[in-house]
Amino acid sequence: MAEVKTILATDCGSTTTKAILIEKQGDEYRLVVRGEAPTTVEAPFDDVTVGVTNATREVEELVGRQILTSSVEHPTLRQGSGQASNAEPGGENAESGVRVQVPTKDGVGVDLYVSTSSAGGGLQMTVAGVVKSMSAESAERAALGAGAIIIDVIAVDDGRKEYEKVQRIRELRPDMILVSGGTDGGTVTHLVEIGEMLVSADPRPRLGVGVKLPIIYAGNKEAVEAVKQVIGDRVDMKVVDNLRPTLDRENLYPAREAIHELFLQHVMQQAPGYGKLMTWTSTGIMSTPNAVGKIIQTIAELEKINVLAVDIGGATTDVFSVFCDVFTRTVSANLGMSYSICNVLAEAGIQNIRRWIPFEADEWSLRNQLRNKMIRPTTIPQTLKDLYVEHAVAREALRLAFIHHKSLARELKGVQQTRTIGDALSQGATGNTLVNMMDLNMIVGSGGVLSHAPRREQSALMMLDAYQPEGVTMLAVDSIFMMPQLGILSEVLPEAALQVFKRDCLIKMGTAIAPVGTAKDGQPCCSVSFEYSTLRQGSGQASNVQPSTLNVPFGAMKVLPLAEGEKATVTVTPAKGFDIGAGKGKPHTFEAEGGVVGVVIDCRGRPLVLPADDDTRLRKLAEWLEAFGLNVPK
Repeated sequence: MAEVKTILATDCGSTTTKAILIEKQGDEYRLVVRGEAPTTVEAPFDDVTVGVTNATREVEELVGRQILTSSVEHPTLRQGSGQASNAEPGGENAESGVRVQVPTKDGVGVDLYVSTSSAGGGLQMTVAGVVKSMSAESAERAALGAGAIIIDVIAVDDGRKEYEKVQRIRELRPDMILVSGGTDGGTVTHLVEIGEMLVSADPRPRLGVGVKLPIIYAGNKEAVEAVKQVIGDRVDMKVVDNLRPTLDRENLYPAREAIHELFLQHVMQQAPGYGKLMTWTSTGIMSTPNAVGKIIQTIAELEKINVLAVDIGGATTDVFSVFCDVFTRTVSANLGMSYSICNVLAEAGIQNIRRWIPFEADEWSLRNQLRNKMIRPTTIPQTLKDLYVEHAVAREALRLAFIHHKSLARELKGVQQTRTIGDALSQGATGNTLVNMMDLNMIVGSGGVLSHAPRREQSALMMLDAYQPEGVTMLAVDSIFMMPQLGILSEVLPEAALQVFKRDCLIKMGTAIAPVGTAKDGQPCCSVSFEYSTLRQGSGQASNVQPSTLNVPFGAMKVLPLAEGEKATVTVTPAKGFDIGAGKGKPHTFEAEGGVVGVVIDCRGRPLVLPADDDTRLRKLAEWLEAFGLNVPK
């Protein structure tokens, strides 16, 4: 491959298409500009490339160079509309001759173009298995790890009548179905029953007319021919290795690769305009969640750290983690900040949301406020009180999604696994959770409520409250949500993806120090000694050569300034009964890295328990906000 100097990367979301331009500056790749436009996968355009060209045009205008090429005159954009002034519905218009020029020719275009997509609802799958808690759960983990949204899990023993399952499959119209069950040499009868159920349902794919539904068979290899005889040619069936060849082992990689391949061949080809877009890109289009998982996996592997990342949106919350080289992804499809905000209310309960609000809040008014948000999902908070209400909901959505994540991120007992990204979620329901907060090195927050909070301190506090990290953990946020584009770029040019991720995507908020243990409010918790060890950026002088010591009581939070790029040698001596990572009461010395917030000493205890008394709770919430320099609404 010739040297790549310019890269265009797009993410076709459900509502917005984002484009970023990356250039090699000296020996390093950096983000240059970002553009966006409405996604056009639905009527009246029915062509995703219209939105891509509109977003790319904004990049062209901002950078002052031509990226698109066409044999016809470029249409102009209506000012502020993001739509071509002479575009006609259906995609057959003057834009039909426009495309991204790859590779660069006569100074026009880019050297590399990659794209991800979740437009049209992303990859929607139904999974089916014999036993709900075993084969069906393995199929769920495989599909989630491949970037899918699971719209239903069907199992022989799931308690529903056969006609209910048949009706459910007909109604949902998934993009594809993953079938699993039986160890190799095990049950055949139940897999044939699943095949007969699919024949009765005669499922139709969500996209495309007259197209056969893709079905991936990843069950007992002895039952393949029997299932084929039942299903016949009604569907497009692809056979891969068994997901669960034995009871105590999972093999998720073949199914995951098949899902990705069929996503490109079937789903993307049927979605409006994607066939055309795939001829533009330098590599295949990847689903947005799968791409985010790729960059998280890449960062964890290259940095040799354990990472937890979250993307909280209006309808869903995705959680990603890498612990001990095992990549895990879960989707909480009913937890979000707008369309699904009332689901958060129903699942968390009004009291759990209310406990995070730092002012008196009437339950009925609070319920009504959240219901109004659901029916007006695009509104944004107008007052500080409105903002804190949304932040309270975000804490509960993040907490509940994390509980769901930990329940699926489990290891198999007695089996040594090969750990790769293909083994996404390679763990069984019988093992312990892989998520160990004391071993966690970094938490990355993404999504509007975290990435676009008015103050980074607010994002840091939300993540501390929701995830309750233990020991020493770096807190960070994705600045403008470019992780999907960097994820697919990491497959082609990992060094460019890593450099842009570190320099332009990731905003480090600082190091969180959280002793584990409980005590009475005001009792000793830990003593923290700092010795600043790096130079203040641009000054050529040490930021502070004098060590300083701070005693922090239980129930308190302290935030100490330490700018991004600065480091300090920190020794934490926990009180008796508290653990910071070296054991109860044992001191721990480490290097803390700064950020836009600084070093946070969280002595509220683990697990974190808020006071039951309203007056005490409000006083403590006000104290914690003030520690971060945040105002308390009057």
